[in-house]
Amino acid sequence: MTLALTRRASLLGLATIAAAGRARVALAAAPTDQRFVVVLLRGALDGMAAVVPYGDANLIRLRAPLVPDQAQLLDLGGFFAFHPALKNLHALYRANQVLPVHAIAGSYRTRSHFEAQDYLQTGIDHAGITSGWLNRLVGELPAGGVAGRGLAVGMGVPLLLRGSTRIASYAPAGFAKPSPDLYAQIAALNRPDPVFGPAIADGLRAARFDHAALAIPDDTTGTLKGDAADEATPAHGYGFPALAHAAGRLLASTGGPRIAAFQLEGWDTHANQMNLLHAPLADLDTGIASLRTALGPAWASTTVLVITEFGRTARINGTHGTDHGTATVALLAGGNVAGGKVRANWPGLASTQLFENRDLAPTADIRSLAKGVIQAQFGLDEASLARIFPDSTAAQAMAGLLRV
Repeated sequence: MTLALTRRASLLGLATIAAAGRARVALAAAPTDQRFVVVLLRGALDGMAAVVPYGDANLIRLRAPLVPDQAQLLDLGGFFAFHPALKNLHALYRANQVLPVHAIAGSYRTRSHFEAQDYLQTGIDHAGITSGWLNRLVGELPAGGVAGRGLAVGMGVPLLLRGSTRIASYAPAGFAKPSPDLYAQIAALNRPDPVFGPAIADGLRAARFDHAALAIPDDTTGTLKGDAADEATPAHGYGFPALAHAAGRLLASTGGPRIAAFQLEGWDTHANQMNLLHAPLADLDTGIASLRTALGPAWASTTVLVITEFGRTARINGTHGTDHGTATVALLAGGNVAGGKVRANWPGLASTQLFENRDLAPTADIRSLAKGVIQAQFGLDEASLARIFPDSTAAQAMAGLLRV
């Protein structure tokens, strides 16, 4: 489906593209004070490395070189433990604000990254739908003054947020920022056009909201707006932690967006997994902590859902990595999450318990998790859930995910 044009899509899409390292984020407005953030991990996170089932006696037999010393693990109640890099998430877990959901997978059984990401983001495991389920969620929310506007930050818009709900673009300060003269030239060039002219002019005016919310330089005056000018340019560039902080400030703002979707790369660990996985896990951990800080009091009405296209093989391969698998782990975080425990119908790691004798067997459906979150967060009925996730009657919404 063609992406609908908005005022800010015209302005910022023509003016600049934000290349945020290996992290991207999109945001959408919605007539609600509830915030919902989806973090897509592209490349297939090894769920048993992030949330280690050290209490399963078969774990060491399958992958001893990939399991940290138990003294380094961050315990989650006696059977599971967080990877040592997830210190902030562990603290939130102890505050009952993180809920890992283990042995989970989509309804599909492909091991192709491309197919699985399409299915994960459209919410349906066959062709025929080109919109993302998060875009359809925004369309199901009650009509309001800001409904139907979206904001994408980074390179492009993820499939998750594409669809009939209009999505615009935002480029963080410092990313190929055009000069005021270029903005003026673009506006003058497009002024006669009945579509682009008003969209660009409106976008130039609307940009001031984002600049004030983020305390970044105004394009026409060069001065800083907002209360925290020292945060205008993150010290470490625009990886996930810095983008999460910027997005959090927008989400927290009065009249700002309420829906966000991040895409994080770097999870395809076919070789040297023990060394390669620590950095992206630490980045994820720091980013969620940064998002929480930026949201401030709005964290209490925020739910973060972290999902990946599939898991990885239970057994270690010949290059000290893992290959494409099936079940993995998903994470919920937020001030209203009923956390402090691990939710799992654990299938076990004995050879006879593995899926196709190679993978952690799935016992939960990602659609059930997503349905349960958005039903509790936004109060949507079964008919709305069916439109967001077509052909999903077998995936009933999980209960008890959020505190009422």
